[in-house]
Amino acid sequence: MEVDRRAFLATLGVGALERMSPEDKAEELEHYMIHMLEEEHAEKEEPLSEDELEEQEQERTARRGTGSLFTSTRELEPMPLNATLEDFFRLRFAPARHVLQSANHALQTGQPERTILACLLHDTVQNLIKVDHGYWGAQLFAPYVDERVSWGIQYHQALRFYPDESTGYEYPEMYNRIFGEDYVPEPYIAAAYKYCRAHKWYMESRLITVNDTYAFQDGVDVTIEPFIDIIGRHFKQPKEGLGNDNSPTAHMWRTMADPDRPL
Repeated sequence: MEVDRRAFLATLGVGALERMSPEDKAEELEHYMIHMLEEEHAEKEEPLSEDELEEQEQERTARRGTGSLFTSTRELEPMPLNATLEDFFRLRFAPARHVLQSANHALQTGQPERTILACLLHDTVQNLIKVDHGYWGAQLFAPYVDERVSWGIQYHQALRFYPDESTGYEYPEMYNRIFGEDYVPEPYIAAAYKYCRAHKWYMESRLITVNDTYAFQDGVDVTIEPFIDIIGRHFKQPKEGLGNDNSPTAHMWRTMADPDRPL
């Protein structure tokens, strides 16, 4: 996917980039790219004037780290009582083009089913919250997946900043182009990478990044259908339905099921 630097910066507001940490910048860029994929007829727009940018910044009513379900006013179809992961993909995560493309890339390159599932799930938590999405995503799915899947999701957030020639993962050139070559991850990201790199499950997370960066493709539509059987084999679907099973993260599923509930 080609990203117009001026169009991207126009979405941030006047002076926002200078106030953002390196991690914030990377998060905002990824959110922007996902948003472009989610828009069926996304077209490049002319950059706004400085006056228009300032007015847009002043009118912002939601913080940038707010999940997609809470920054949209579209009407949501009620979730089934015994909601499954497929229901959430259909009714809350859709169109989910990025994660579907990521999982499809892993499928087409012959990755293990565990990796395919991790790629399918890795960014879906951004519908709930965008800040530290690797950590939130790991917590969201931990009760329902192999521990290696949730572990991999958590640390993919840090690994994307660090190349690994042995797997063919290069530092994203887009980061240099958008933010400059002096871009430095925050200390907690560097510490997470150091820990993950020495861990026996390192590849669980690295393979998510390998299939992540390369999965922003215009005009490629993938459905959930190719992954139904993989979900069935590797996702522990509660019989009560996600959000009703009293798991440690049931409240997170309830929040996504009904984001309009005030209390």
